[in-house]
Amino acid sequence: MAKSVRDNVPFRRRREGKTDYRARLKLLKSRLIRVVVRKSLKHTVIQMVKYEEKGDKVVSAANTSQLREMGWKGATGNTPAAYLAGLLAGRRALKVNIKKAVLDLGLQRPSKGSRVFASLKGVVDAGVEVPHSDEVLPDETRIRGEHLKKPEMTKQFDELKQKILIS
Repeated sequence: MAKSVRDNVPFRRRREGKTDYRARLKLLKSRLIRVVVRKSLKHTVIQMVKYEEKGDKVVSAANTSQLREMGWKGATGNTPAAYLAGLLAGRRALKVNIKKAVLDLGLQRPSKGSRVFASLKGVVDAGVEVPHSDEVLPDETRIRGEHLKKPEMTKQFDELKQKILIS
């Protein structure tokens, strides 16, 4: 911590390694809604966040745990579930009139074909315009869950995808 009057102590969230304020400022300067994607071992959370002076406001959100209520029987911590949650978040964003957004990864390292980019593909497929490169998105076989070698999961994926697109 500060040992003298001249020492500059970083913000608490910076000290704890939770926030990169330079990256956050760049995203906020775009004045677009941010698509915040956060993942844990079991779930992926996608939120549409709007900046306000008093604090960020979540405009719409979706979580892979909500897929269970819609009939998903597979795991919620994999790529197909992340895509479906992104699709659900994108459909909900369109209902509240969000047409353009920018991806906010936070401190996560971008990895080609990861769950974060599967969620992004779901949001884009729903109709929200988010700047991205097609190179980082996972291929269709991984999104459908064919790499998991469970044919019942790909069938269930297709059914749930249609259910989300219709609603």
